[in-house]
Amino acid sequence: MDRVRDLLLGFGTMMTLIVAIGAQNAFVLRQGLRRHAVAKVVAVCALSDAILVAVGVAGFGAIVRAFPAAITVAAVVGGIFLLGYGFLAARRAFRPSALNAAAETSSRPVLTALALTWLNPHVYLDTLLLLGSIAAGRWLFGVGAVTASITWFVALGFGARLLSPLFAKPRAWRALDGLIAAVMITLGVTLIAGW
Repeated sequence: MDRVRDLLLGFGTMMTLIVAIGAQNAFVLRQGLRRHAVAKVVAVCALSDAILVAVGVAGFGAIVRAFPAAITVAAVVGGIFLLGYGFLAARRAFRPSALNAAAETSSRPVLTALALTWLNPHVYLDTLLLLGSIAAGRWLFGVGAVTASITWFVALGFGARLLSPLFAKPRAWRALDGLIAAVMITLGVTLIAGW
């Protein structure tokens, strides 16, 4: 019974942390709608979370607490990256062009997914500190958290195609890009100003 409880607690805790709209989720949604490099982006996000959760469960949150300057550096670099990505999304919203997935290399979405994950200081706080302190070495809790991450990113990336009829109109893409720009720029400013 304790094993099932740990699995469910890990799953539920991770779901509450991961479902909130943020830079990573907005990017996965956009890639899913475009149907471009979705499997790669989903794999990068889920694998990154799995690594971070494992490190957190193993107790490495203490290292992050011991070196708070690392989080500050990640916040500033991540904030600058988010601002840049936000301004690109704003440009797409104000000057839409035809979506041409073939013109974009498959490495670009993967690199963007890596940057949105690993340059986000909140991911370290959520996985290493918060989940790590709750799990405290309970590996089934970690398995539940990783399962939630995989479930979420697969549902978001591949489920986005269900919204395709809505995004058949250019106005919908402009609205999405406007929302993504607002989220990215707000997060970028918050990261830089808050750290």
